[in-house]
Amino acid sequence: MADKAENLSPEQKAQVGLITAAISKGWGWLLALGIISLILGVIGLGMTAALTIVSVIFFGALLLVGGVIQLFDAFKHPGWKSTFWHVLIALLYLVGGIILVGDPVGGSVALTLVVAAMLIASGIFRAVMAFHAKGVAGWGWLLFGAILSIVLGLMILSSWPVSGLWVIGLFVAIELIINGWSCVIMALVGRRAVKGMGGTAKPA
Repeated sequence: MADKAENLSPEQKAQVGLITAAISKGWGWLLALGIISLILGVIGLGMTAALTIVSVIFFGALLLVGGVIQLFDAFKHPGWKSTFWHVLIALLYLVGGIILVGDPVGGSVALTLVVAAMLIASGIFRAVMAFHAKGVAGWGWLLFGAILSIVLGLMILSSWPVSGLWVIGLFVAIELIINGWSCVIMALVGRRAVKGMGGTAKPA
């Protein structure tokens, strides 16, 4: 770690110092946030279907809000040449939001199909990138990630449409766990930094 720090430029060292100081001051809140996120993620793993429905409804609500904002913004500039397309995008947002909120189960099934297709497509693209980078350090991990993405996408497709009832909830739960664990690690790093400074920085 010390060797890596020595290789940093003065600007990078200053940036690292600012980030470390910020984490050190708020490590208590960060630790609490991480623990809450971990707990919610673990609970979510046990109720992926319910979490899927809630996530789809929330996404639909965001689309509705975005559509309304787009629509108001479009009519604020009546002379703008792209007003028609602005209104069209707003209507698509509104229709999508209404469909998802009105039928979250059907929406989750459709979104799961999109997620599976995206996983397979991104896996194929990353595999091509990996083979282009063959011989470069770390290219094997890139290929491994690509294969994992393709396999995951195919697994979702193989059990579709049933997978639409739990996949999104599972992804949200895993994201909560990863985010929570990251926050806990950062908080512990900040806590060690505080101890290293003799406890001069107090947790927020």
